[in-house]
Amino acid sequence: MHERIETYLEQLKKALAGADPATVQDAAADAAEHLTTAFEQARADNPETDEKEMVKMVIENYGPPEEVADAYRDLEARTTPTLAPVGNPNGRSLPARFFGVMIDIRAYAALLYMLFSLVLGIVYFTWAVTGISMSMGLIILIIGFPFFVIFLLSVRGIALLEGRIVEAILGERMPRRPEFIRKDLGFWGRIKFLFTDRTTWTTLLYMILMLPLGTAYFSVFITLIAVSLSSILRPVLEHYFDLPFMTINNCYYYTPAWGMPLMVIGGILMLIVTMHFAGLLGRFQGRLAKALLVKHD
Repeated sequence: MHERIETYLEQLKKALAGADPATVQDAAADAAEHLTTAFEQARADNPETDEKEMVKMVIENYGPPEEVADAYRDLEARTTPTLAPVGNPNGRSLPARFFGVMIDIRAYAALLYMLFSLVLGIVYFTWAVTGISMSMGLIILIIGFPFFVIFLLSVRGIALLEGRIVEAILGERMPRRPEFIRKDLGFWGRIKFLFTDRTTWTTLLYMILMLPLGTAYFSVFITLIAVSLSSILRPVLEHYFDLPFMTINNCYYYTPAWGMPLMVIGGILMLIVTMHFAGLLGRFQGRLAKALLVKHD
């Protein structure tokens, strides 16, 4: 990559200071790919032209860093994730915020991710552990190193895929395109970039963490939902299906008539708290994904 293009990318990142890291990563990837491709094409079409003038023209056609940064900020304002977390609307009372979670699509999306995270955790953990173990086992063979490189490339692909899932379900802004890798680095240069880039290893860490996190998410929310629904449906379960509240030493205990309303109300409140908890953990998971899957300069 030409030195002036690298300088331009640094200026663009500075102009985007304070913006979402995912936005900065996408903007830098777009600019690097466009400028590099345009420069190579111009050099092929006009080999007699001075390279400095050529790259200057390419950069001028793309636009000053400040204007490009403003364009990306404007684009981000109009294309925020559909389920992006929002603050509590002004004027809403505490009861409205508490009970309103039951009609909040973001809470249901977060709950869906919590339940689906066990599957993701198993897949990610299995892929990570299998890839690492096979790479270590094959390292003494000629295919060991190529296998490890392919595995790390798959890890980068999983980072992009998980980012799209997180943005779609949890509403956390994540990169929408893969990070640009300089074409002029050559084969070994790209391999070095893959091994030295922080995102490769933090993504691998994320994949390993997803198994315990996914197991915890799934177990907690399945239990909370089961207890909540059991309490809400207690009158039906006891009076129509003859299912006792508990059984101890072959003794069956049923809810007294006066306690039925309390069971139902308690179940409803527990379900509402569960939805709030899902939203809270959804925001935590989104921030964890951004911390480990997004490049931070």
